[in-house]
Amino acid sequence: MPWSTPFDELIALRGGRTLTTLQQAADYVMKLPKADQQEARWQTAVEHLIRAAETGGGWLVFARIAMMQALYADENNR
Repeated sequence: MPWSTPFDELIALRGGRTLTTLQQAADYVMKLPKADQQEARWQTAVEHLIRAAETGGGWLVFARIAMMQALYADENNR
């Protein structure tokens, strides 16, 4: 599955931007500070993005879920 594959549903970011493809999600993570990239939540998201790109299928859904969990982990822990 190409990195340009869109998610079934957009990933909304704070500030109104959205991530629509595997590539945009991967680019988002790569722009985070290195310390943040090393956090378990972002490592999990990256692993799922890679699996989705390599195998497709249900992994696209799991990649979106992992990204959402990583993005909104702080809000979920309040």
